[in-house]
Amino acid sequence: MSRLDPALADYLALRRSLGFRLERAGKLLAQFTAYLDAQGADTVTLEAALAWATLPAAAGARWLAMRLTVVRGFAAHLHALDPAHELIPTELLPDPGGRATPYLYTDAEVATLMGAACILRTPFRSATYATLIGLLSVAGLRVGEAIRLDRGDLGSREGTLTIRMSKFGKSRLVPLHPTTVTALRRYLARPDRPRPGTPTAALFVSGAGTRLRYCNVNWTFLELVWTAGLRPRSAACRPRLHDLRHTFAVRTVLDAYRADLDVGARLPILSTYLGHVSPAATYWYLSAAPELLEAAGLRLERHLGGRP
Repeated sequence: MSRLDPALADYLALRRSLGFRLERAGKLLAQFTAYLDAQGADTVTLEAALAWATLPAAAGARWLAMRLTVVRGFAAHLHALDPAHELIPTELLPDPGGRATPYLYTDAEVATLMGAACILRTPFRSATYATLIGLLSVAGLRVGEAIRLDRGDLGSREGTLTIRMSKFGKSRLVPLHPTTVTALRRYLARPDRPRPGTPTAALFVSGAGTRLRYCNVNWTFLELVWTAGLRPRSAACRPRLHDLRHTFAVRTVLDAYRADLDVGARLPILSTYLGHVSPAATYWYLSAAPELLEAAGLRLERHLGGRP
């Protein structure tokens, strides 16, 4: 056990009480404190933080920057308690990529991704990923929310999903189209659904009957992306799992523009549906989409053109 483990436990408990899950950060920081312990150190220094962050020799610059960012927050927490712990400058190992451009999927691309799931090794696994991708594309869920769903969270009669204790501890009801409810019920009723010795309440399960893990879902999705023939549109725009949520948000606003609805009035509704704390978080999803800029520009042209 590292000498900094109690301080790490306090730090993670504090951040999680504010609504941050910190699953990846918790694992990385445990590795960092173990590294310090192996070096015989019990304080965080700039030198040690940089040495640990750059340990993966073949890693990309963004991953190294992310590792140091995780340590930076912990170091700031420790420094407030004991100035012997050094602060990590923000300009050290900055993220070189900046904000990624969302890959906005077309309906045809989503259908191709779902169809590509047939390459997976069992019919049930194929059904799991086809259903999961379909749900993400039409409900705008975070991936973590989808894989944390329990069977009881599906309200078949009401046509809703209950998203429990998501980001920042928020819960919400997500209305579903009847065809989505039918697809989820069909998936749950499959006769080849695994029945492990220790039952799980999970809605989406692996071939072993256990709840899906994000890392496995992401790797499988990348495999399906390659099989479906989807390729990056630019260095900053690559097909990502999370971009299904971006696509849902952008398509919702685009539909409002095309129907000549009051987009501003609909944004708080979309924000609530997505589980955002405020519409400001929803604007972040929409600001990187050139399709929306084009739609807004066309509306402005029509408005100006109609003036006397």
